[in-house]
Amino acid sequence: MNGLLYLFPKPMRILFIIFLFLSLVLKLLAQNSFQKPFDDCAVKGSITIYDYALKKWITNDLEDSNFGTLPASTFKIVNTLIALESKVVENENEIIPWIDNYDTVKYGHRPNIYHSMSMKEAFQLSAGWVYIELAKKIGKENYHNYLKQIGYGNLDLSIDDHDFWNFGNLAISPSNQIDVLVGIYEETFPFSSKSYKILKDMMIEEKAENYTLRAKTGWTRDKGKDTGWWLGYIERSDNVYFFATRIIKNREEQNPEFGDCRKKITKVILKQEGIID
Repeated sequence: MNGLLYLFPKPMRILFIIFLFLSLVLKLLAQNSFQKPFDDCAVKGSITIYDYALKKWITNDLEDSNFGTLPASTFKIVNTLIALESKVVENENEIIPWIDNYDTVKYGHRPNIYHSMSMKEAFQLSAGWVYIELAKKIGKENYHNYLKQIGYGNLDLSIDDHDFWNFGNLAISPSNQIDVLVGIYEETFPFSSKSYKILKDMMIEEKAENYTLRAKTGWTRDKGKDTGWWLGYIERSDNVYFFATRIIKNREEQNPEFGDCRKKITKVILKQEGIID
């Protein structure tokens, strides 16, 4: 690089060096502005954003962005596609009967999900028991085949539990989550257009005048850690922006805002970047 600089006249070399310096400063400022919402929430973690038109990645923590952890309920995104494609449910409105033996110690007390419901309602309420029942019918061999084709995480489904996305060794990084979301947006994975449409409709969380936001939260409490996610993408008329936010804390640390911080941090940064209003 230094040798190449000397191919240009001195004034041009100086301008080029100034440009590189300013680019570095702007990058550091952006990272610092990304970090502040995490500090305000008193949590550690990262946000990763991918600008689809410019093919540009932005993050406050490159190392964290490429570090894999359990996906928690964000796995419901690909799980929905796999369940539909495997024909264990015909559509999003098929009712899954309530199991009446929910482990409230393992999953916490959530009376609002203790009833028969459709996959669509389970997605929106993040009712894990529904997807666990579907997982029993899908089987890990089918999951492994689909996840390998998708390029999803480390493919480790070895835990002796149907709920391998909340417990065990399956791990996916924020940047990999975005890779998967891009494939879903482009519909390049081995799923039908019908399955894609059902999922994308289920993912709609916000519709504004200038954009549509599709997303899914996740939160797991495995191995002494609280791991919280919020990921999705924003479609505007001129571009699409993908995001993956993940926050982590030790379970003994008290932070009643932890669940809310997933969206709070993300929306502050998306607004800073002019991606949402």
